[in-house]
Amino acid sequence: MADQLTDAELTLLGLLLERPRHGYELDRTIEERGIREWTSLGFSSIYYLLDKLARKGLIEPTTSAEPRSRRTTYRLTTEGNAQATSQTLDAIDTLSPIRVRALIGIANSPDLGVPQVTDRLRSRITRLRTQLDVLHTRSHEQSPLPDQAVALFSYSEAMILADIHWTEELLARHKGISMDKYDIKKAFKELYAPTRKEFSLVNVPSLNYIAVDGHGNPNASPEYVAAVEALYATAYTIKFASKNTHDRDFVVAPLEGLWRASDMNSFTAGDKDSWNWTMMIVQPEWITAADIEHACAAASAKKALPAIDRVHPITLTEGLSVQILHIGSYDDEAPTLARLHDEFMPEHELEFNGDHHEIYLSDARKSAPEKLRTIIRQPVRSASADPSMSISLRSGLSD
Repeated sequence: MADQLTDAELTLLGLLLERPRHGYELDRTIEERGIREWTSLGFSSIYYLLDKLARKGLIEPTTSAEPRSRRTTYRLTTEGNAQATSQTLDAIDTLSPIRVRALIGIANSPDLGVPQVTDRLRSRITRLRTQLDVLHTRSHEQSPLPDQAVALFSYSEAMILADIHWTEELLARHKGISMDKYDIKKAFKELYAPTRKEFSLVNVPSLNYIAVDGHGNPNASPEYVAAVEALYATAYTIKFASKNTHDRDFVVAPLEGLWRASDMNSFTAGDKDSWNWTMMIVQPEWITAADIEHACAAASAKKALPAIDRVHPITLTEGLSVQILHIGSYDDEAPTLARLHDEFMPEHELEFNGDHHEIYLSDARKSAPEKLRTIIRQPVRSASADPSMSISLRSGLSD
């Protein structure tokens, strides 16, 4: 029966399973992929392990050069290939503890002062975020990566994010602060949970957003893709920073879009090339313009975001609005819009009072088109000269 390989040995075999490499190349790959963060593979230990694996008959030089030369390129032997494959599959199914030393520290912490522990937890969060930034930078610099390298980066990212979340909750308990997440969809349920059966009237208060403006068909415009990417990067950076700067957490809200055109019939006709749009994500009321500015700078430092300079705060006050839930493809909204524009609004003596507004409750990347859930909202005002008409409309709104 083959000996159990150490984590470091199995890591080297895995890299040689990709292709033959020499020691310097192995060291560079280990550094570039962030492998050194979770294995004890120093520069000198690589050559010690290569010698050890060669003596076990698991690797061999590709040439007759001196085996101990640092420029010797190694490849797997038949046995090495078998062991790398077998033990790699076993490793995938193996559960092992992580951050053991941190757990020892937490176990010992009741005997220490709360301020000391709190300071160290804050320091831990800062260092974890630095690790995450470095990881994102490395991943971006080396893109595109092979699938297994992408998996390594995504696993490391997931572990760091989980550690940050765990540490933040622990810090909150030490400070006696509730870290319950604020969720705009729950705070304003009447705005984010309309029925699909009929139009409803709502009164939308002033809400703060981060936004990017653009023009053209969202299905074909790189400008649109860049805008959405910049918004999400900024939104999540704001969320994570809020835990430290405001001691408050929140659920990142769904993507929303304002759509406008010189001729409103272009929406029912599907003339997307003529549309102007503002994509946006609503923010909690405690988020400031300075928070948004800092988040944009931090997000752009992690990766190239072509639209990051166009992210800006806006406050939107829509007031009286008609809305309905649409389930299905975005391209199938036209009949609903026709009913809204040509039937409901004229019947209730309403006219347009703002941009066509959509709220995307589903992730279009993960949902089938026929299952997409989209809130269609249209700000309106009374077309009647009788002021009592406006009063009666507003009095009919649910509390």
